[in-house]
Formats: sequence, C-alpha cells, structure tokens
Amino acid sequence: MAGQQEAPMYHPQDALKRAINTTMVTGGVGLFTSAVQNTLQKQNVGPWGIFTRSGSTIFLFAAMGGSYEFVKTASANLRTKEDHWNSVYGGFAAGSLVGFRARTFPAMIGYGVALATLLGVFEYSGGSIAGRIADPNVDEYDRRTALRKNFRSPGEETIAELGERRGIEAPGFAERRRERIKQNYGIDVPVSQASASPTTPLSQEMSSQISVYYSAITPSACPPASPPVYQLVALSQGLSIQ
Repeated sequence: MAGQQEAPMYHPQDALKRAINTTMVTGGVGLFTSAVQNTLQKQNVGPWGIFTRSGSTIFLFAAMGGSYEFVKTASANLRTKEDHWNSVYGGFAAGSLVGFRARTFPAMIGYGVALATLLGVFEYSGGSIAGRIADPNVDEYDRRTALRKNFRSPGEETIAELGERRGIEAPGFAERRRERIKQNYGIDVPVSQASASPTTPLSQEMSSQISVYYSAITPSACPPASPPVYQLVALSQGLSIQ
C-alpha cells in the first residue's frame, strides 16, 4: 500500500570475513589483558608467560568476538533483516563460551542468556552509548522543524485546556470578564476604569489663603513664577483649583 513505509532492502554480508576481522580485534584485546595479568604475577615468569600462564585469556577473547560476529551476521543473512535479535543470538553464542570454562551445562546457559540479554537490550536501545545516530541524509533543521510542527498545539486549544487566568487571555477576555462579574455579582464594570486617586476640588477659602500666602512671600516688583507656587502645592497634593 502507498500509505505503508517500505522496509529498507537488506544487503547480504560476508559472515566469515567479518568474523575473522572481529577475532583479530578481540584477540588483540585479549593479548593486552593477558599481558596485564602476567605483569601482576608475583613470580617472575618472563615474557612467554603471556602465552603459557594466561594464554587462555587470549583464546577466550578471540573466540567470543569471532563467534559473536559470525552468528550475528549469519542470522542477519538468513533473516534478511538487521535488528536486535541478531545481537541476541550472537550474544548467546559468545556468552556460552564463558560458561564453557566452568565445564557445566547450567553455566553455559546462564552466561549465554545473560550476555544475550545485555547485548539485545543495548542494540534495541540504539546500539550506541550516546543514543541513536542521526540519519546523515536528513537535514537537522528540517528534522527539528518537523518535530516542532508535530507537537505544536493551537493557541485556542491550549486556552481551552488550561482556562483563562493571569497571563493566559484570549481575545475578548475583558468583555467576558465584565459579563461574568455582572452575572455573578450584579456589578456593572465600566469599560474604562476611573483613576484610583481622583482629584478633589479646592475650596474657595483654601484658595484665597494660598493666594494671600503667595502674595506675602512674593515681592510685588517680581513677576509671578510660572507656574505659580500654589498651583504646584495643589498639584502635589492631588487637588484641582476651581
């Protein structure tokens, strides 16, 4: 169907070649580990002790790496699919070699299941400690834009879910607020609120007293200041002169 996404085409791989390469890599790791073990020995056994005393470590590392890669690649070729189950099968084969050193069948099964579970979960979660590797064919800006579009909600839907409150106001909030207050409390809220501290008119007697005080402190020869002092005093007290 057109709506279904087609699975990527699998390309068979050379299981033997990959197993040999992995065996050489893990064998080198085993050689280094054997050298460390030989160095930590209390007796001086010489450099050949890497192979004579702890040579089984080299063989174990090489066999685990080779068996894991061979079984994993062979499973992928047979199933024509790359998924975490291939790592499960390869991990079981490698883990059973660890249990083989104990020479008991339960140890082989136990180590095999443990390593298969560990590698299967690791591969299923992305196969990388840093997470899934980004697709190099997809632009990072386009990917982030698509994520934002997928998880973006309209403003009307957000307001409908959260409700109108302080900081979340839809268009027409003031009109709806006045209607709710009138419906619940019977109070008509004016469209434009009056000033919180309205000015009160100055009485005639106080105005005349301010005029006398101003004429007493201002010489007649000097022109009055602009604006007069009594107006500044009245304005500072929130008063208006009639």
